[in-house]
Amino acid sequence: IQIILQVMDRFGYKHFITNKQWEDIIVKLSKNFYLSELTKSQTAERMGLDNNPSQDETENLRLLCERVLQPIRDHFDSVVSISSGFRNIILSEKIGSSRKSQHCLGQAADFEIFGIENNKVSDWIKENLMFDQLILEYYIPGQPNSGWVHVSYNSDINLNRKEYLMAIKKDGKTEYKPILGLSTDRYAK
Repeated sequence: IQIILQVMDRFGYKHFITNKQWEDIIVKLSKNFYLSELTKSQTAERMGLDNNPSQDETENLRLLCERVLQPIRDHFDSVVSISSGFRNIILSEKIGSSRKSQHCLGQAADFEIFGIENNKVSDWIKENLMFDQLILEYYIPGQPNSGWVHVSYNSDINLNRKEYLMAIKKDGKTEYKPILGLSTDRYAK
C-alpha cells in the first residue's frame, strides 16, 4: 500500500511524499548520516529514475557510514557534504560512470568538508581508517577548495586494498596516479 504524506519543510513549504520516501528520509545509517543523503541524485529526479538501494546495498552504505564517514565527521567535527553516494547501474551509466563502480554497490561516496582542504582530509583517512579505495579527485595543490574526496569500503575487510590515488585531467582524460606516502609528499609521476 502506498500512502501519500503531506510534510512541511523548514521554510514552511508543503510537499507530498510517499511512505517509501518518508522511510528513506528517516533511515539512520550512523549517528550523523541518513539514507536520503546517500541516495539523493538530481539526475535521477530529473530522469524519473528510482535510485533506492536494495537491502544489501543499504547495509553496505551503513558500513561505509559507520566505519569511514562517521569517523571522519567525528574527527573533523564538521559536516561531511556528500555529493554522490549510492547510484544504481542505470543512473551510473547515465552520468557517464561505470556499471562496475563501487557506488552501484553502496560501497562508495564522494564528499567534501567545507573549510578543510581535501588533501588534508584524504591524508587523515589514509593514516587512520580502513578503506578499499581513496581518491583525491581533481585536487590542485595550493587551491584548497579544489576537487573532492572519493572513498570506498568493502564489507569483507580482507578485500580492502587501501589504494590511495590522485585523479587528474590530462589531455581531456582522467588519469589515476598512486600517491606515495601522503598527498603532501611526492605524487607518483
